[in-house]
Amino acid sequence: MWLFIGIIAIVATFINLFLYITGKDYKLAMALGLSFTALSLCAEYTLITNWVEVKDWAAIEDVVPSMEKALWFLTIVSILLNIAPIFLERKRNKSK
Repeated sequence: MWLFIGIIAIVATFINLFLYITGKDYKLAMALGLSFTALSLCAEYTLITNWVEVKDWAAIEDVVPSMEKALWFLTIVSILLNIAPIFLERKRNKSK
């Protein structure tokens, strides 16, 4: 589930950037990209919670350390890519 939601977040982020580049309203796509990023984190947390409930310590030991770094990195990239159009728009408006 988290992978499916994560893919939606990535697609929404690229739609956000495409809409900004083409000069269209990108704010809904930006909100969707950030929202689906948050939902993918919640889904990943649910997966880990399920492993704890069934005491699957091997899965937790194997996956959680590497996933933690990946989730931090991907979340930061998602935030930066989704808010980039706002900063670019402000920069463009200041130079006018």
